[in-house]
Amino acid sequence: MSFTLIDSGSEGYEFSTSVWHWKAAVEIIKSLDALSEGTVRQMGYNAMGIRISQEEAKKIADGIRGDILPKLAPNKRMFADLSITDEPDDGTIYRDEDEQWKNYSVTHDWLAELADFCERTKGFQIF
Repeated sequence: MSFTLIDSGSEGYEFSTSVWHWKAAVEIIKSLDALSEGTVRQMGYNAMGIRISQEEAKKIADGIRGDILPKLAPNKRMFADLSITDEPDDGTIYRDEDEQWKNYSVTHDWLAELADFCERTKGFQIF
């Protein structure tokens, strides 16, 4: 499953990602208190078409750059529970319920790309 963030102001400007990254990103965005709880909840569902305004996108970008990236060195990953590891993702799919959280993480560079998209967009929809 994938998610695509489509810019409201520029045709063809979009940010695509896998569920493996997006689930962690949604939890990170939730931690920033930049959006309402309902909006964050809807962001986690594929193909909902939830709209994020330009102002909200800017808040996400600012939060990622100001609060998250300084904690996350370029060689580390952040999980959906906001914990950080320096172990690279080896592609293992964790099926045990107690370990499934390990499937969802983002890197410093991935978050920086998301912040760039959020900063440049005129608002976006998530599909």
